Amino acid sequence: MIETINHSQETAILESFLELVKSPYGDFAAIGKLSHFLNDPDTLQKIVAFLSLTPQGKQAFVDRPLLGKIDLQQLHQLPNHTLGYLYADHMIRKGLTPPPVKEIANDPFMFLGVHIGETHDIWHVVTGCDTDKPGEVKLEAFYTAQLVPDRLFLALIAKNLLKTAMYEVGLCEQIMDGLTQGFLMGKRAKPLFGIEWNRLWETPLQDVQTSLNIAPI
Repeated sequence: MIETINHSQETAILESFLELVKSPYGDFAAIGKLSHFLNDPDTLQKIVAFLSLTPQGKQAFVDRPLLGKIDLQQLHQLPNHTLGYLYADHMIRKGLTPPPVKEIANDPFMFLGVHIGETHDIWHVVTGCDTDKPGEVKLEAFYTAQLVPDRLFLALIAKNLLKTAMYEVGLCEQIMDGLTQGFLMGKRAKPLFGIEWNRLWETPLQDVQTSLNIAPI
């Protein structure tokens, strides 16, 4: 099925994609700009409808679970095999700060964006995807399998493939392995969207992965 977009939207997408290709890795402003043009209201509605096919996803749009305030030092005191400890350790080692506490209106699109954004690093930990370039592509492929029909993560993969071809072709094998592994892992795994992660901090990571049918490579 071919999705149609108008000429002005096509121009905006191509210009923002090229801007992102030229930007350094991790340029969230450029990513947000591309997302704005790609995931229009019609696309977002389709994503919400897809995620709502599972009881977990459907309930998430009702309850709108958010992480709330996160104390990394407190989580880092948990046993070192728990999700909370390993998430905090990931954040501390990478020099990352917890996502800000947000309040959201009764808007499924807003919840979708906030929930995906604030749980990104939890998905890194649960899937075992590193934060290097192959690891990010691997997680983007995982997202692509889990968030049908999100256009953004598919575009991010395309962006990273182009940047690899242009500037770092030596990473080709690692990038392609990550893409393949991430997509297959995302297809096999149970849905991660809508999970109340802050209720699982004290749960062993391996138990979380087993319950979600995730076997990191």
